[in-house]
Parts: sequence; C-alpha cells; structure tokens
Amino acid sequence: MKLPIILINFKCYEAGTGEKAVRLAKICEAVSKKYDTNISISPQFIDICPILKEVDISIFCQHIDPIEPGSHTGHILPLSAKEAGVVGTLINHSERKLSLEQIKKRVQIGKKYNLITICCSGDIEESKKIAEFAPDFIAYEPPELIGTGIPVSKTKPEVVTNTVNVVKKINPNIEVLCGAGITNGEDVKKAIELGTVGVLAASGIVKAKDPQAVLEEMAKSAL
Repeated sequence: MKLPIILINFKCYEAGTGEKAVRLAKICEAVSKKYDTNISISPQFIDICPILKEVDISIFCQHIDPIEPGSHTGHILPLSAKEAGVVGTLINHSERKLSLEQIKKRVQIGKKYNLITICCSGDIEESKKIAEFAPDFIAYEPPELIGTGIPVSKTKPEVVTNTVNVVKKINPNIEVLCGAGITNGEDVKKAIELGTVGVLAASGIVKAKDPQAVLEEMAKSAL
C-alpha cells in the first residue's frame, strides 16, 4: 500500500451516507489521482458496494467480526467484506471498543482473508498490547480529541512520537497512524514529521463545507 495514507472515516454521518457517500468517494478519488496521494475511505458497510461501482479507491470496513460463513445474523463476515472488494478494516475504533482478546481474533481473521488491519488505540499502553498481535497498522487516537477539531499532532506530539517508537520496538513491521482532530494540511504534515505514515480523519472532511478544498490541502501536505 502506498504511503503516506490519508484514511477518511465516513462514520455514520449523514454527509457520508447513501448518495452523499458516493459523491464524497468521488471527490476523494479525484484528489487522490490529482496529487498521486493515497486517499482511502472507510464508509458504512451498506455503502461499500455502491461506492465501488463508481470509483476506483481503496476501501476499508469500519469493523469486522471474527466469524466464518454460517448462522451469524447481524454480524459482518470477513469473507463478505473481501468479496465486496474492500482492502482492509478498522478494528477497535473508540466508538466500537473491543477487548484485547476480541481485537486479537479480528486481526487473525483479517490476516486469513488478506485484509489490511488497522487497529485503533487510545493510549501508549493499549498500543503496546495491540502491537503484540502484529496488525498492519496502529492508529493512535486519544478519544477525548475525536471530533473536537483539536489535532492530536499538535496537542500531544510527544505521545505520537513515543507511540511510534514503542510500536516499532515491539514490531518494526507495524506502521503507525494518528487521528483525532485532524482538519487541515498542517495537521497532516505535522503527523508525518512526528514519525507516522499518515492520518485517520473523519468529521474534518466529511462534515466540511468544502471537502474537496480540505482534501486538496491535506494531499499537498502529504507529498
């Protein structure tokens, strides 16, 4: 996967739902191609197929369950995600918290189906424990900053760098992202300077008045 990466989590925002999700995905694709930058998205599961019919962009699930085909009503089947065309999944987002054992199982089944695993973490200690499971990425996101517009890359720069160092010491193959409050190009630039390989963003783009302008600023800062 091309790095650095700007991963946009559509969450369940109205601006990232249905036809609006498709329009936003098209904007992400256009900016990604214009600046030759990896802009990937994580829409709601039900919007994945409609989006993939319209754009050629890397898509991540917002969540998966550690199950195989069978009687699991209401769960998200990793095989289904893979066959739909996603490249990976978020795991343990602060809005979908899991126990360490649940995280481990999802990383394992993600690997089985060749899904890129991005595990979210709220602090250094959690990052250490998750690193033992060898996900592809750990995304450090202090929950108190999510949705505030206050960027973690400026508010807690030393924690971002320490997280990168701690994770790399445990497993040098794991890449680190940071998120929470990422709203402009300067936030992206600072995150990369601190040692991450990109950012996980959401409301700063999905709910922006001009998502394309914000994305273009971020893409230029990631070059």
